[in-house]
Amino acid sequence: MSTKSELACVYAILILVDDDVAVTGEKIQTILKAANVDVESYWPGYFARALEGINIKEVLTDIRSGVGSAPVAAPAVTAAATTEAAPAKEEKKKEEPEEESDDDMGFGLFD
Repeated sequence: MSTKSELACVYAILILVDDDVAVTGEKIQTILKAANVDVESYWPGYFARALEGINIKEVLTDIRSGVGSAPVAAPAVTAAATTEAAPAKEEKKKEEPEEESDDDMGFGLFD
């Protein structure tokens, strides 16, 4: 939230949702007036339109239902999975090429 107006509208929306009241621009404006908060006239309507068709209470209580969130499909990590990953790392280290010596190139320091 970058402005006081936006933050005030969000708090008003949370109050409406907590009281199980439909979120409309007029109701947001009513709460803001009661709190003596002056906001630009477009903010309440903007927030109300942005939240149309969204069950705000469900979004707030169920983290998996967030608007625009990615699906939650994290696999459970078991002890077997963590022990299987360790040898794979060791194998990668073995596959890395060793430093070449002068003898491997066909010449040496004392040739």
